[in-house]
Amino acid sequence: MVVSSFAHSATLPVDNVDLFYHRYDGGGMVIDGPVVLARKSVGPQVSVSGQYYVDMVSAASVDVLATASAYKEERTEYTLGVDYLYDRAIMSLGFTNSSENDYEASTLYFAVSQEFFGGMSTVTLGYAAGWDEVGKLGNDNFSEDADRRNYQLGFSQVLTRNLLVGLDLEVVTDEGFLQNPYRQNRYLDPNDATAYLYQPERYPETRTSTAVAARAMYHLPYRASIRGEYRYFSDTWGINAHTVQLGYVHALNQHWSLEGSVRYYTQGEADFYSDLYAYENSQTHLARDKEMSSLSGTTLGAGAVYEWKQTSLPGIKRLQVSLLLDWLNFDYDNFRDVTAPGNYLPGQEPLYSFDALVTRASLILEY
Repeated sequence: MVVSSFAHSATLPVDNVDLFYHRYDGGGMVIDGPVVLARKSVGPQVSVSGQYYVDMVSAASVDVLATASAYKEERTEYTLGVDYLYDRAIMSLGFTNSSENDYEASTLYFAVSQEFFGGMSTVTLGYAAGWDEVGKLGNDNFSEDADRRNYQLGFSQVLTRNLLVGLDLEVVTDEGFLQNPYRQNRYLDPNDATAYLYQPERYPETRTSTAVAARAMYHLPYRASIRGEYRYFSDTWGINAHTVQLGYVHALNQHWSLEGSVRYYTQGEADFYSDLYAYENSQTHLARDKEMSSLSGTTLGAGAVYEWKQTSLPGIKRLQVSLLLDWLNFDYDNFRDVTAPGNYLPGQEPLYSFDALVTRASLILEY
């Protein structure tokens, strides 16, 4: 669950149905599937919602091909939620269950958002607890648990007629089996300096991360708005990350609007990460997950939105159709592509990089 300082106002969500399709294609992975979200008010103070989410994964990424073959799997997620409006506060309660062939996750979340000073200021508090069960295909005796806790505090303030700012704090604590049971790390073969061997990854059993984000949105005088965000992330595994994002939305007329965005992300490696260890079990914790390495990436986004208010469709008050595209490029500073063609000595392989295209198409019907 994510609580945003900009997602405020003591008003229940409108009754609507969202139909959404997402597709990620890049880095040897294709992930796509539908999302269906339905909301319905029950009286003036209560709104209930349900969501169905599917991820169909076809993977042949560099992580997979280094030690295994490509695979396919499907993840199905269900969410049930309820929002309760009391005076200038909204309380939200929900439950999510995610299931795939080797992973089961359940999350219970609660959040409260309170307006002050005539709606000029909003404070949001959120808490989520997750219980995951990790399995392993081909090994029915393998079963590990991971518990997750998420704490969120958000504040937003209307500074002027056109300027809205926000500040969010998020703390996440994880405990249990936190690594991927399939991924392995490599070390130099003690009997052959031109070769390497593999062993399973081994992560710490606890992790605490803290993220602070500052956001601002400014409405321009010509039917447009600009939005900026900076986010800092740090965890007890030694990873420090920075994210800077700018977005722009321009309304062409009463129906059409265009939007664009640019995002830059950079992070340092985990304390126990290495692309190539000197020897087997050279340290207590071992990781070669490329997302634990030092990396940077840029995302460029563009999209178009069509909105039709007061439609002539029976029972439909508002219709919105959108198509958004994101192009991602990521470069890894110390993760090497062992699948690259050619004969390389261990640790001399080309550094890994990839591009990806993310497609998001949605239809929203407000009734």
